Amino acid sequence: MRNIALAIAGIAISGFVAWPLLAGGGDEHVDPPPDDPSLKVATFAGGCFWSVEAGFEKVPGVVEAISGYSGGEVEDPSYEQVASGKTAHAEAVQVYYDPDVVSYAGLLQALWRMTDPTDEAGQFVDRGRQYRPAIFYHDGEQQRIAQRSRQALAESGRYDRPVSIELVPFDAFYRAEDGHQDYAERHPIRYGLYAANSGRDRFIAQHWGDEREVDYTQFRNDGTAGRAAAAQHDEWTRPSEQALKQMLTPMQYRVTQEDATERPFDNRYWDEKRPGIYVDVVSGEPLFSSADKFESGTGWPSFTRPIEEGALVEKTDRSWIGVRTEVRSRLADSHLGHVFEDGPPPTGLRYCINSAALRFVPREDMRAEGYGAYLERIAPASPGDTDAEDGSGAGRTPQ
Repeated sequence: MRNIALAIAGIAISGFVAWPLLAGGGDEHVDPPPDDPSLKVATFAGGCFWSVEAGFEKVPGVVEAISGYSGGEVEDPSYEQVASGKTAHAEAVQVYYDPDVVSYAGLLQALWRMTDPTDEAGQFVDRGRQYRPAIFYHDGEQQRIAQRSRQALAESGRYDRPVSIELVPFDAFYRAEDGHQDYAERHPIRYGLYAANSGRDRFIAQHWGDEREVDYTQFRNDGTAGRAAAAQHDEWTRPSEQALKQMLTPMQYRVTQEDATERPFDNRYWDEKRPGIYVDVVSGEPLFSSADKFESGTGWPSFTRPIEEGALVEKTDRSWIGVRTEVRSRLADSHLGHVFEDGPPPTGLRYCINSAALRFVPREDMRAEGYGAYLERIAPASPGDTDAEDGSGAGRTPQ
């Protein structure tokens, strides 16, 4: 399909028969995957891997993007095999990135701005399941982040069709032939003709407009993420140690600063049903909405998701029996609780949070306290609309 598109474009532009768009391109040196244990790896599909590779290599913190094949049944397939549509593989890109510069959530924001996540049958001019969009998550953390990001995109109303991009566990990645690596960079004229006629840029411009550019400083993991949000409110910062000891109760201090856990059913917000916003007791940064609060039966406040992507930081916690995922606030680095995979729809997640880490701001006080921008994310005033019964009895795991 790419050959046909370029041939048509070439004839229209030059008046001559265009050269075929072949994988070969001379003996240019192609860098191997980086051998750096500090880097993380993510794998995505979004149609033509030349375009997806080129897109990710523009993202700050991405060290290398490799074109290849993933999601199929044939080991080490060739381009011709995958292009035939008989291998079940998709053209994919493996991304090596510095997690201190860009987070996985940031990579997903880049992916949304280079694909059509509503089209399972191909991408733009390239048709067939070998061009389907997909997220191949490498671990549970990537899965949870991708689920939340995809859900937020689906609820944004940005598209006329449902968001249907695949979210599947990573199995294997097979590097494509050298002629396909860095294609946009090594063959700018050929790639430019293809890209101009693929329909990708027109689609992205139509659906993202002025939001096409991403401020990746919001997706840093080195402690600078969230500065843009913090700038909206002078108080969304972590006070000094001396100030913390003066402003927090002993329980609040032990929970937020020493990773303690309060008693279930004997805390302030486990059965709070009023509409409003839950903020970090230390910094005041927004964390959860009453619209996402549910009765889990655990005796702690439970939520299906944070109020917005990037509000929380997840860390591996081995302090208890087994391995859990701890959640902390982005700006103040307060210990909040843990997230478990036994929650209700739409996310299937349960953010089990200590009341001592939170301050509740009722809906009627939000504007006066500087949280007016979040009013649209809060449930209506009816108590029946603020809490949803899980009904499963799940969530008895200690925090």
